Amino acid sequence: MTERKGKTELIDVKELLGRDQDFVRAALEALLRAALEVEMTEAIGAEKGERTETRLSYRSGYYGRSLITRVGTLELRVPQDRLGRFSTELFERYQRSEKALVGTLAEMYVQGVSTRKVKAVTEVLCGHSFSASAISAVNKSLDEALRRFAERRLNEPFPYLILDARYEKVREAGIIVPQAVLIAVAVDGEGRRQVLGGRAGQP
Repeated sequence: MTERKGKTELIDVKELLGRDQDFVRAALEALLRAALEVEMTEAIGAEKGERTETRLSYRSGYYGRSLITRVGTLELRVPQDRLGRFSTELFERYQRSEKALVGTLAEMYVQGVSTRKVKAVTEVLCGHSFSASAISAVNKSLDEALRRFAERRLNEPFPYLILDARYEKVREAGIIVPQAVLIAVAVDGEGRRQVLGGRAGQP
């Protein structure tokens, strides 16, 4: 009689998130919109409504731009300035690094949206270094996108639900310790899996 060893299949959360079009599309839209705003701020030398002697131009509304990606069409609002000087290379850069960005966004969700990771992604997208306050603004927009993903309404029945946990290194009181991240994965009637949510805690 052959002995069967009980071994739970490790769920690759990053891979599942990378295939979840709703999650990735929402996160990408938030990241790109925030990056465009930050890029405009740094191009004209002033925040919205900020009074400064170093201002080079003024904002002048937006124009719509659709960006077709592997996770669907993103609807973006591109800022304009009065002098027509502002030009972004973000879309061209995005097309060159789309695959890496999708993977990075999934990793950012699993490990927490860190300033360091956001800084690295936005610098690849826009080609220059952003200030700490600019990165903080982008981070907030991603936090909001992730909150909407976590609180989204599930409109289809899932016959199977898998609950699992993986351990990640986290900092608590200045010490790096392992902590369980609880993962809920649903399987639909056609056998496709998608991450419903995750939460740090004890299994």
